[in-house]
Formats: sequence, structure tokens, C-alpha cells
Amino acid sequence: MQPYTKNWTQVSEFVMMGFAGSREAHLLFFTLFLTIYLFTLVENLAIILVVGLDHRLRRPMYFFLTHLSCLEIWYTSVTVPKMLAGFICVDGGKNISYAGCLSQLFIFTFLGATECFLLAAMAYDRYVAICMPLRYGALVSWGTCIRLAAACWLVGFLTPIFPIYLMSQLTFCGPNVIDHFFCDAAPLLALSCSDVTWNETVDFLVSLAVLLDSSVVIVVSYGNIVWTLLHIRSAAERQKAFSTCAAHLMVVSLFYGTLFFMYVRTKVTSSINFNKVVSVFYSIVTPMINPLIYSLRNKEVKGALGRVFSLKFWKGQ
Repeated sequence: MQPYTKNWTQVSEFVMMGFAGSREAHLLFFTLFLTIYLFTLVENLAIILVVGLDHRLRRPMYFFLTHLSCLEIWYTSVTVPKMLAGFICVDGGKNISYAGCLSQLFIFTFLGATECFLLAAMAYDRYVAICMPLRYGALVSWGTCIRLAAACWLVGFLTPIFPIYLMSQLTFCGPNVIDHFFCDAAPLLALSCSDVTWNETVDFLVSLAVLLDSSVVIVVSYGNIVWTLLHIRSAAERQKAFSTCAAHLMVVSLFYGTLFFMYVRTKVTSSINFNKVVSVFYSIVTPMINPLIYSLRNKEVKGALGRVFSLKFWKGQ
């Protein structure tokens, strides 16, 4: 926080510093992140297409997976295109309006919170499938799936409303350079000349509530899954049951590990460059890795990919 004086005026535009480096380094970053972004779009669109076209995958597990793929597309699209424009110095590529910055932060937080709740819903689905298979159809009906997915999106949308409202009440007098590649809460608070103590506390509590609530569901679900697997005598049956959870568990570990590091903290100041690297991992790299994890470790998805794209290729001949 900087001391406020009447001579300063409210900032109407921010400049995102992004990543330091030479022109050649920026072109290299542009090529790398553009490739990752396009690959992410193709992967997630392929999963949405395959689940929609293959009737064998019309089950709750894949219903949630399509929601996750849609979310990953929007999640990366909120930050990456603007970052790419900054790398190649498109006119105004590094500039973002005050309203645009808060909007980007709101959407990014909304989608991040929704992903946490979707991963929790997927963990619950696996718990019922493995621990209560005879009641699976009743407990995880299509109506239940739709309600769970709607709840995830709704609660995710509500999550950033109060923090962003508090952010909008702050005064930004300058400088207006955000030392990040998108409008995240910590670098924005560092620029404010208002008292940000209340904002830091609310951000911390909201982040903690989202992460703890969703992670408790995941931990309890997998705790019961492990307990059930330990009581299965057949090693083959144990392996088959665990294989259905392995992909989801890997995705959860990657996503939650970086989020806990980034957002469950009370201080704004820390290693800025390291924060950027961690942010790249959970906001850009993880959405690219997730579809690979689900497709490479899931025989049903791999089989459906082969059937759908082979059929499309054959029809095109």
C-alpha cells in the first residue's frame, strides 16, 4: 500500500509486465505458449466431441469430464490470448482497462473455483461406483449429475463476487504496472494505495474455504475407496477398480498442489518470478496435461477416440 494524496488520480488502465526478456526470448515464449494453447483447445474439444458421439461413454463419469473440458477451454482462453498479444507487442497488447482487469480476475476465479467443485463431484462419482456399486444407478442418476454440475457452476460463479466487489472499492493511484501476465489478486493489491488488509483476509478465507471444502470431499471419497480396495481379495479386481481413479487422482494432485501454494497465503509479497512460474503451471500447463492423463490412462476414452476419428476419416474418403 502506498500513501494516498489528493494530487493522485484514479488509474483507468493497467499495463501487464508479463515475462522479462529480449525480443528473441519473447518470440520463443510466444511460439511455446501458442502451441500449448492450441494443443489444449484441440485436446479438450476432442474429448467433448468423442463423449458426445460415442454412446458407450454416455455415463456420469464422462458427463463430468465434458464439463471439465469445457471449463479448461474457457480457463486458458481468459489469460493466454492477452498474454500472447503482449509477447508480440500488438498495439495495446500489454494494456488492459481497469474494468477489463477486474472482469478477467472475476472470470478466472469463477472458473478456478468451479474446477475445484467439479473435481470433488468426480471424486464422489468414483466413490459411489467403487464403494456402493449396487446403488450407483440410484445415487448417481442423470438428474443427480445435472444438479451436481449446476451446483458446481453456480457456487463457482458466486465465489468471486464479494472479493471482486471489495477490490472495486480500492483506490489505484499509480504506478499501474502489474508484474504478472494476467490480472491476479496479489499483484493488483500490491498496486493499491488503499488499506488492503481486509481484502487480503477475505481473499485468504474465500480461497481456503473453496480449497478445503472441495478437498475434504475428495479426501473422504478416496479414503473410503482405499478402504474398500483393501478389502477386495482379488488383486486383479483391485487393480481394475483403482485404474478408474488413477487419472482423476493425478489431475487432482497437480491442480490442488499449485493452488494451495498460490492462494492459501495471507501475504501479498513473495517471490514474484516464482509465482509466475507456478501460475503458468496451473493456468496453462495443467489444462493441457489433463486431457492427456484422462485419455492415455483410460482404455474407454482411447477406444472411443479411435472409433470416432476412424469413422470420420472413413466417411471423408
